[in-house]
Amino acid sequence: MLKRRLFIAPLLALAVLANASAPRQYTLDAGASEVTAKVPFFGLSSKSMKFPKMSGDVRIVPGAPEQAVIDVTFDATALEAPDETTLKRLRGEKFFWVERYPTVRFVGKSLKLESATEGTLAGELTARGVTKPQVLDVTFETDPVTSPAGAPVEFTATTTIDRREYGMKSYRLIVGNKVDITMTARMVPN
Repeated sequence: MLKRRLFIAPLLALAVLANASAPRQYTLDAGASEVTAKVPFFGLSSKSMKFPKMSGDVRIVPGAPEQAVIDVTFDATALEAPDETTLKRLRGEKFFWVERYPTVRFVGKSLKLESATEGTLAGELTARGVTKPQVLDVTFETDPVTSPAGAPVEFTATTTIDRREYGMKSYRLIVGNKVDITMTARMVPN
C-alpha cells in the first residue's frame, strides 16, 4: 500500500502542475463589453459610433502570455451612430458596406505584457474584406496570467487605424482618416 501511495503522489503532483499551465478558455460577455470608435469631423469635433453586438473567445496560457489568442467578431449590421444620416452612411457601401461585409473581426495572436496588467496584443483586423496587421494597447483589471482559474478577465484595449487602409475613403474633406477605437471587454470562463 505504501508503494502505491509513493507512486501515486508524483502523478498527482504532475497532474496539478500540468493543469496549472493548461490553457484557460473564456467567452466574451457581450452584455458587459463594448466597442466604440471616434473619428474627427470637420477638424473641429468628432463623431462616435459603437458596436453593441459582438461575440468572441479568448485562450490564455498561464506563464506564457505570448501564446494568448483572442478572437472577437463585431456585428457591423447592428452598429450605432448618434444620428440617422451618419448611421446610414456608416452602414452604406462607402464605409462598412454591411450588406456585403456584415462583420468586423479582430484576431489577436501574441500578447506581450510589459507589466502584470499592461501590454500589447498583436493580431489582424478585418473590415470590408480587408485584413491588416494591428496592435492593440491592452490594460487588464488584474493579471490575466496569474488570475485564479474560474475568475473573469476584464480589459480595455485601444488602437488607432487609418480608415483608408480598409477601403473607407469617402468624405475625406469632412471626415478624418484616423479612427480611435476603444474596446472594454469582460471574458468569462467556459
